[in-house]
Amino acid sequence: MTVLAVDCMGGDHGPVVTLAACRQFLDSHQDAQLLLVGQPDALAAFSHARARVAPASQVVGMDDPIEVALRKKKDSSMRVAIQQVKDGAAQAAVSAGNTGALMAIARYLLKTLDGIERPAIATQLPNIRGGATTVLDLGANVDCTAEHLLQFAVMGSALASVLNNDPQPSVGLLNVGEEAIKGSDEIKRAGELLRAAADAGDLNFTGNVEGNDIFTGAVDIVVCDGFVGNVALKTIEGLASMLGQFMREEYSRNLLTKLAAAVSYPALTALKQRMDHRRYNGAALLGLRGLVFKSHGSADAMAFEQALRRAYDAASNDLLARVQARVAHAAPLLAAPHAS
Repeated sequence: MTVLAVDCMGGDHGPVVTLAACRQFLDSHQDAQLLLVGQPDALAAFSHARARVAPASQVVGMDDPIEVALRKKKDSSMRVAIQQVKDGAAQAAVSAGNTGALMAIARYLLKTLDGIERPAIATQLPNIRGGATTVLDLGANVDCTAEHLLQFAVMGSALASVLNNDPQPSVGLLNVGEEAIKGSDEIKRAGELLRAAADAGDLNFTGNVEGNDIFTGAVDIVVCDGFVGNVALKTIEGLASMLGQFMREEYSRNLLTKLAAAVSYPALTALKQRMDHRRYNGAALLGLRGLVFKSHGSADAMAFEQALRRAYDAASNDLLARVQARVAHAAPLLAAPHAS
């Protein structure tokens, strides 16, 4: 059995969404068990043969400062869920709670892997090839050195190899142009490190990529700092919402626009479904000595179930061991004199 610890209290909606998603997940995954972490009264109505409650008396609010979440809420559902992973009671933890608090608590309890200075947030974004591009970092690290970007590339390769069943996924470095001479000094240096890693057999680095390549599927993995990655993530979420609003407005106009909308509806619907960020919900916190997955705070039941599925896939395919193996293989380069 693959066991997941679920922070049922986190996010904008709490148990109303998380419990509905947990039931859907359990119904479709017969070899999974869930530890439902939260206030017992809020979870009392849920009953399933492969689920049990792990009590937690506190909840980390979406606007709680990291200091409060880390030092004053030591019995929060978020912390207790991650503790289950540390104790070996669960293979992965899933939460829709405060991102900063989740990263801080996970890093405090689980610690980082040897050779990794900063964990990164990684997820998949849809591309026009019908698949998805793994992008990291998505907001955990706003300012990154070249060495951090190298570490992200190594960890992202392990994640993509699990998600795509590809032992050598291609890696691109996000830049303002494909030429090696372009970009800031830090990005140029990151390119040099990534090329050295490719020469050593640690990565399948193909060179620089531009922002549109995230969506063209030119590479399997796009590496960037957290500022840029978070902007890209919010952009696609905004585009999907805008498309949905456009479709609703066109059907509310006059007869001519209604007819035009009816003709284009199948194509627009397919595009909307492909861009639906709910289908790609569930970001991995890579670089820790345990698996933790972050769901979007406003996720509905469908989206939160996707986060559970991603955590399940990662745990059942030994993602942590794969990350550790790739980091160990790249250890000589990660520990080189130029590394901070």
